[in-house]
Amino acid sequence: MDWKNAYKRWTSATSLDEELKKDLEALSGQDQALEDAFYKNLEFGTGGMRGEIGPGTNRMNLYTIRKASEGLAQYIDANGEEYQKRGVAIAYDSRHKSPEFAMEAAKTLATHGIQTYVFEELRPTPELSFAVRTLNACAGIVITASHNPPEYNGYKVYGEDGGQLPPKAASEVISYVDGIENELEVTVSSEQELKDKGLIQMIGAEIDRQYVEQLKTLRVNQSLLSEMGEQLKIVFTPLHGTANIPVREGLKAYGFNNVTVVKEQEMPDPNFSTVSSPNPEEHAAFELAIQYGEQQDADILLATDPDADRVGIAVKNKEGKYVVLTGNQTGALLLNYIITQKKENGELPQNGAVLKTIVTSEIGRKIAEDNGLTSYDTLTGFKFIGEKIKEFETTGEHTFLFGYEESYGYLVGDFVRDKDAVQACLVAAEVAGFYKSKGMTLYEGLLEVFEQYGYYQEGLESLTLKGKEGAEKIVSLLAKFREDPPTEAAGLTVQSVEDYEISKRTYLGQNKSEQIDLPTSNVLKYKLEDGSWFCLRPSGTEPKVKFYFGVNGDNLEHSQSKLADLRKSVMSKVNDRLE
Repeated sequence: MDWKNAYKRWTSATSLDEELKKDLEALSGQDQALEDAFYKNLEFGTGGMRGEIGPGTNRMNLYTIRKASEGLAQYIDANGEEYQKRGVAIAYDSRHKSPEFAMEAAKTLATHGIQTYVFEELRPTPELSFAVRTLNACAGIVITASHNPPEYNGYKVYGEDGGQLPPKAASEVISYVDGIENELEVTVSSEQELKDKGLIQMIGAEIDRQYVEQLKTLRVNQSLLSEMGEQLKIVFTPLHGTANIPVREGLKAYGFNNVTVVKEQEMPDPNFSTVSSPNPEEHAAFELAIQYGEQQDADILLATDPDADRVGIAVKNKEGKYVVLTGNQTGALLLNYIITQKKENGELPQNGAVLKTIVTSEIGRKIAEDNGLTSYDTLTGFKFIGEKIKEFETTGEHTFLFGYEESYGYLVGDFVRDKDAVQACLVAAEVAGFYKSKGMTLYEGLLEVFEQYGYYQEGLESLTLKGKEGAEKIVSLLAKFREDPPTEAAGLTVQSVEDYEISKRTYLGQNKSEQIDLPTSNVLKYKLEDGSWFCLRPSGTEPKVKFYFGVNGDNLEHSQSKLADLRKSVMSKVNDRLE
């Protein structure tokens, strides 16, 4: 794509949005910035699209939003009148331009005669998933860039089951989006006209009420909640995002009344001005929450990301200092609690199944299988967990029990089909109450889980390479690992290579391979002789590549040492191949 032609098309457009026109004029003469903004169309992938806000074909703006929505509208039209009438639910988060982008999407769809339901104010992503199911909509949209920096926004599409679009449906939508040659030519009717016709309806309080009612069904041990509700001290921060009201209402419904909200981070703020990044995976995001925790002597600190699909948890360690648990550790605690309590109550389904991703800790599989349950791996991305839940519903083979991924995403109740930080906050508080009733901290509870199932430790490294040159480096890096796979790491022999792009597992030195029964994805995973593993995965929505590591040791110190050695060894190989 010739960026200069695309740039000329925008600058010569007679009816270009005034704000975007001024932004474009400000970039005049900055060829590198203009090339990045116009060198390609902002990619609409299986997860939707995400990018920096601004003018250009490779940016998030009202025209790229209209283009994406026009593609979705054509997909809905092709599925007939029933889809049009069932309509699309739309939610948005606290980011710059989120309300405007949500309405642009609604106007584009409604101009096609497609019914749209737009939340009147910002809402968590999982509540959008719930709304799609509750309204029997044919699709959903949420305007969010999750925990990305403030200059980003995004557009995610959901299917009729409330899960992110699975690959087949996503491919159809993508083909319609890619077929739109000029995003500037997508026309929409006025908001008021479409509201007068009833094609845009505002929603809110009634969906909220039904969502909270469903949250109540996740309580595992009501007598414990009655006993510990007043005693457990909770500090909560929504990190300037969408979770403030739903999490507080949920905790109250569970009986947790000793809740302190981090005042400086309570209200929505698109600049996320109190944190360098609104990502609960990054420990710096907990800085204020930890100060509050120390003042309150809190038992558990909860931090949700801006669209409230991820949650991080911090608890006191043996030295009395707050430490942020990894997503894998939180997942192990939640899973173990749900299984043991349901087993004790006689409520554990015999055909129960646990779902996790290929880069999530093996401790989840160990906990499930030691309790007579089945576990399944999916590709990275919660849409694959949602797809598996739908499959269980169809076949009746399994009952969904719990799904999670290492990146702080958890699902307990399948009335939502995406990761749900609101659910996770409530169940995590119940787990903390359980251990407090035994005179233990949540950290001591984690050590108890490790002692029973193994000292699993995991790590993650991310490499961000922006712009066209960065994208090319990421492609080159993966190609080099495919063409010349490492045969050892940290002194351990690589036993197998899993290449998810060709769905093939190869056993090195054995002249043996087998198919992997999962959809294709640009991911490489290497398994070592002692069960350790590492994985390379480019992000589908950001200019970065991620490196995952997993080990299991004899004790905490041993596993941490093994993890450090594996991380150092793999990243050295990465750096060699980047040169």
